[in-house]
Amino acid sequence: MSNPASPEHTLVLGSSSPFRRELLARLGLPFECHSPDIDESARPGESPRDLVARLSEAKARAVAAVWTQALIIGSDQVAVVDEEILGKPGSHERAREQLSRLSGREVTFLTGLCLYNSESDRVQLDVVPYSVEFRDLSAEQIERYLEQEQPYNCAGSFRSEALGVTLFRRMQGDDPNALVGLPLIRLVDMLAEEGVGLP
Repeated sequence: MSNPASPEHTLVLGSSSPFRRELLARLGLPFECHSPDIDESARPGESPRDLVARLSEAKARAVAAVWTQALIIGSDQVAVVDEEILGKPGSHERAREQLSRLSGREVTFLTGLCLYNSESDRVQLDVVPYSVEFRDLSAEQIERYLEQEQPYNCAGSFRSEALGVTLFRRMQGDDPNALVGLPLIRLVDMLAEEGVGLP
């Protein structure tokens, strides 16, 4: 007997992120992964919100070139402080600089989410915000954290699903999964619009 929650079309996660893959697996649906190859550069004058919305849809559409009858999930995330986008640090030094700057400050993570039906060309698109207020961090705390977690491929230089939570004073938003990179609550709504019932 087939599972009534199983989508009529193949569900495809357009991402190579192990964090997004782990989050999507929580829904208990079978899915494939396909990493899109797109230019993720911001356009001149593009707001952080417009950037993540555009890139989420672009990722989903890029995957549709391979998966022509699928429900494709595209997602993109930026960390924003004072309207400036914080990228992935890529090195210990840059991570130290980022966390020093974030000490005692509030950072908003904007996560773009697109569900694209590549057969019907239907696009559902949203941007889900989530805010984090950092504790006042000493140089020693930052150094200890970076040595233990090495979050050099994470926007904002921390992993909230692990030791990074010790850096926070407060978290605020509708879906804590958005902070990790895939807003599951909103995704469930989008899947329901495509006839995928959960649970």
